[in-house]
Amino acid sequence: MNNAIITVVGSDQVGIIAAVSAYLSEKKINIADITQTILSGNFVMMMMVDLSASEKTIADMRSDLEELGTKMGVEINVMHERVFNSMQRV
Repeated sequence: MNNAIITVVGSDQVGIIAAVSAYLSEKKINIADITQTILSGNFVMMMMVDLSASEKTIADMRSDLEELGTKMGVEINVMHERVFNSMQRV
């Protein structure tokens, strides 16, 4: 699998999950796992996604989602699963 981790952090508002999910669906990127919570009024979401069926690279997806995040007023980060796992070991 070609997995990536997406994190979204920002002020809670209607439509964050819908907007990110719609983007992923349009690009044939499958959501393998998702968790979200509200911490002191801040929306926090983490997704593991599978890019195997998509033509998008992680770099392309990162750029697109950063732009989407800017429009929504949230911060969206994307990293390859291997990078994420390596960071967790430090």
